[in-house]
Amino acid sequence: MTEHAALETFRSEVKTWLTQNFPKSLVGKAALYMGFDHNVPMEGDALRWRQALAERGFGAPTWPKAYGGAGLSAIEARALGEELAAAGAFNPIPLLTGMGSTMVGPTVLEYGTEDQKLRHLSPIARGEVRWCLGLSEPNAGSDLAALATKAVNKGDYWEVNGQKIWTSGADISQWCGALVRTDSNAAKRDGLSFLLFTMDQPGVTTRPIRLIAGASPFCETFFNDARGDKTDLLGPINEGWTVVKRLLQHERQSQTGAAPIASTGASLSQMAKQYVGVNDRGELNDPDLRLRLASHLMDARTHSLTLQRIAAEARGNPKVTAAASILKNSATSVAQTRAELTLEIMGHQGLGWEGSAFATDEIEAVRGWLAGKAMSIYGGSYEVQNNIISKNILGLPETTQKG
Repeated sequence: MTEHAALETFRSEVKTWLTQNFPKSLVGKAALYMGFDHNVPMEGDALRWRQALAERGFGAPTWPKAYGGAGLSAIEARALGEELAAAGAFNPIPLLTGMGSTMVGPTVLEYGTEDQKLRHLSPIARGEVRWCLGLSEPNAGSDLAALATKAVNKGDYWEVNGQKIWTSGADISQWCGALVRTDSNAAKRDGLSFLLFTMDQPGVTTRPIRLIAGASPFCETFFNDARGDKTDLLGPINEGWTVVKRLLQHERQSQTGAAPIASTGASLSQMAKQYVGVNDRGELNDPDLRLRLASHLMDARTHSLTLQRIAAEARGNPKVTAAASILKNSATSVAQTRAELTLEIMGHQGLGWEGSAFATDEIEAVRGWLAGKAMSIYGGSYEVQNNIISKNILGLPETTQKG
């Protein structure tokens, strides 16, 4: 069977499986279960759908079957995503696991012991355990290696003390993967380790941070004699910088989709015609807006085609590289430009925060635009990605410190 024929057979199998397992009551409900409102209960048909995905391994489709995945190639996983979308279905498991599916899991697959893989990966793939990441600190943002949180060897466990910030979902997570200092006498990047530990313990305190967009997943997290098991050090001791660099590559890879951050469900072209109006030829009345809208749509299409090309070139065995930094910045630019255009198109209706004078879609667009400002900061700032691109792809000399 040719590769194309095998992929078409797989698509057919997925379509049949969706017909048998995806509840029709959930069609059109993706936004409800894929947003940041963690108060929406996963029960009834939604719970049964999550369980069906988990049983088939589709929650983490490219992971090995031994660890709860489906063992799919990247091309098959993309086809699965396309068939889910075509059926009005969705995969809530990555969101339910916080940083588990996109960052912690792939890193455990690469650096974890067999015991760590067996204990941690299947619960993530089933959507049963949520993870957060303890990386940035008040005095260690872009210069992450300047972190001060310490893990002290207490014989049969690690004792953790310090503070992290911007820990997404820390207040609702069961586990944390944190970069901690295990050797204060070593050079700052040489004395770091990556430790996994539970959040539900007396030594961990979280404090949600409210942002300008309203609801926020971010928290301050404090460790006061928190405990980490000796078996949950990910990778060798004092080699956490290598581990976290790989983890951040996985993060950037997961942020390359350029998903709309101010989507109203309608295309920008449709919205523009509705709010701005058209002339006798059916063209937008504002020629400057028409030109900028066309330019954005070409950028978005180019980004999408680039993602497809990379997936095709990888032939089902993609390697996360520094190229993820290019795609992360491209995705950020496309998404933020879309949000800006959305509000411009809406005019004064794109200024609403609440109230009956504004439609729900208009309010969501405003809040999405505000929330999307963080895209060029989280996951490594736009400028940090440019540094990575210049050094690791263009081969330009290091001008700051040894990277």
